[in-house]
Amino acid sequence: MKYAKKWTSLFLASAVTLSAVSISQQEVHAAEVKKPTNVIMLVMDGSSNNAVTLSRWYKGESLAMDEILSGAMRTYSAESAITDSAPAATALATGHKSNDKYIGVLPSVINSPGLAQIAKDEAFRPVANVLEGAKQQGKATGLISTSEIQHATPAGFSAHVNNRSQYGDIAEQQVYQNIDVVLGGGLESLSPGTSKNARQDGEDLIKVLNEKNYDLVKTRDELFNSQSSKIWGSFAPSALAYDLDRAKTRASEPTLAEMTNKAINTLKKDEDGFFLFVEGSKVDWAAHANDTIGIISDILSFDDAVKEAVDFAKEDGNTLVIAVTDHGNSGITMGNANTTSTYSSIPVSAYIDPLKKATMTIEGALSQLKEDRSNLVEVAALYGLDSLTEDELKTLQSAKDLGSEMVKMLANRANIGYTTGGHTGEDVFLYSFGPYKLTGLVENTDLAHTMARFMGFDLNTLTNDLYVPATKAFTEKGFTTKIDLSDKENPTFIAQKADVTVKIPVNKNTMTYEQTSSNTAKTHTFDTINVYNGSEFYVSKKVINQVK
Repeated sequence: MKYAKKWTSLFLASAVTLSAVSISQQEVHAAEVKKPTNVIMLVMDGSSNNAVTLSRWYKGESLAMDEILSGAMRTYSAESAITDSAPAATALATGHKSNDKYIGVLPSVINSPGLAQIAKDEAFRPVANVLEGAKQQGKATGLISTSEIQHATPAGFSAHVNNRSQYGDIAEQQVYQNIDVVLGGGLESLSPGTSKNARQDGEDLIKVLNEKNYDLVKTRDELFNSQSSKIWGSFAPSALAYDLDRAKTRASEPTLAEMTNKAINTLKKDEDGFFLFVEGSKVDWAAHANDTIGIISDILSFDDAVKEAVDFAKEDGNTLVIAVTDHGNSGITMGNANTTSTYSSIPVSAYIDPLKKATMTIEGALSQLKEDRSNLVEVAALYGLDSLTEDELKTLQSAKDLGSEMVKMLANRANIGYTTGGHTGEDVFLYSFGPYKLTGLVENTDLAHTMARFMGFDLNTLTNDLYVPATKAFTEKGFTTKIDLSDKENPTFIAQKADVTVKIPVNKNTMTYEQTSSNTAKTHTFDTINVYNGSEFYVSKKVINQVK
C-alpha cells in the first residue's frame, strides 16, 4: 500500500475531489450491479470537440455519441499541457500520468502544476493497466485498432516500454499477454523481415500465435467466418485504410464497427465478463495532415463502433461504455479568415457542400495518382476539388507537397480553419453509458480507476502484484542475479543459487528453472508478462513465488 499512497498525491486536488464524488456515486451503483461486469473503452485518437461538431453537420443527423455525452476530460501529461498519445494512453489505461513517448511506465519528469515529484528509483517502473486487471479477474479481453495494433494507444492498454517506437517489444508483449481477441493492422511486426517495423529479434510471432491456438485471420470474410474464442486479426502490414477509402482501395478489410461487433459477440461468451478496447486511430493522422475529409470519415466510422457498444450495453444492462478522444489535434474550426466579418450570415451548406464532393480522403486520392501526375485533375476531383481555377491548377501542378496543397485548398473552399499540424491542449468531450458512468469534468486518469473499480480491482495494488523489481526479490531469496545483454534483442534475467539457475526472458510469460544436480530444466508459464525497462527486470509475484 506504500506505493498506492505515494502515488495518490500525483492527482490534482480537483481530480481527487471529482474522484471522491464519483466513488460515492459508484457505491450507490454497486448494489445494482450484477455479475459479470463488462467494460468497452473506445478512443477516437486525436479528435476534438469542433471535429465532432463538423462531423455531425456533415452527417446531417445526431451521432450515437450524442446520446451518451456525460462530461468533459482534461488531457495534459506529467510534463506538458499538450500530451502525446503515449502518455495519454498510459493515463487512460493505468491511472498514471506519464511523459512523452512513454508507454505503461511511470514518468521520469514532472512539470505539470499540482503533480508530486517522483522518486528516482520509480521512474520507468511498469504500472498495471485495466486490460491486465480484467485478465486477473478471469475476464476475456480484446484489443482493436485501425492503426498498427502496436501503435501508441493500443500499446498503452497492453504493453510497457520506454518509447512508443519499440514496436518489436510491444508486439511481443501483446502476443504473450494472451489477449483473446486482437484486431487491426501491424502484421509486419509479427515476423522477421526487411520492412521498417519487422522483427529484429528473430522470433516469428505468427508461429507463436498458432501454437497458442489463435485463429489468425487476414480478411473481413475470414473474421466473420471465425468461430474461435481466440482470434488474432491482422488485416494490413501497417495501418488499415480510412473508412471512406476502404471500398475502393482495400475492400477486404473490416470496418471498425464490424470489428467491434465481432469482438463483443466473441468475448461476451466468457462467464466472467470481458474488457474490450477499441481505437479509431486515423482521426489523429488526418488531423495532423489537416485532412478535413479524413477526420470526418473516421469520426463517423468511430461513431458507428460506439453504436455497436451502446446497443450491446443497453441489452446487457451491466456494461460500462466509455468513449473519448485522448487529446485534441489540429485546432480545426468551422470558420476561418474568410468568415471574419460574414460568419453570422453563412449557411451550413457553405461549409458542408464543398466537403460532400469528396469521395476519398487525401491518402486515398493520392493513392490513385499516376507517377507522371497526368491524372492530377481527376485525383483532385476525388478529393472534392472539382472545377479547378487556373490559379488552383497551377498551384497543384507546381506543388512539392501535393497533399498539403490539396488539403489547404479544400479547407479554404469549405471555410474550415486550422491552427496547427500538431496536438492541442483543450479539454475534450467525455461520453459514457451504464453503471459507474463518469460525469462532470474529470482527469484522464480517473477513467482508468473508474473502470478498475467497476471490474473489482485496484490498479495500484495490481501493479505491486504484477511488476516487482526482480533483482531485489531474488536477492532476498538468496540468489545472485544478473541481466544478460549478450543478445541485445533478447535480454534475459538470470538468478543463481547453489545448483539452481532461473532464467526469465524479456516480454514473455515464461520462466525456466534449471537444476544441475537432477539435470532437469522446466519451463513455467504464467498469466503475466516479464518487462525490462533498460535497467531492471520486473516480474509478477507469481513468478517469484514459484521459486524456492
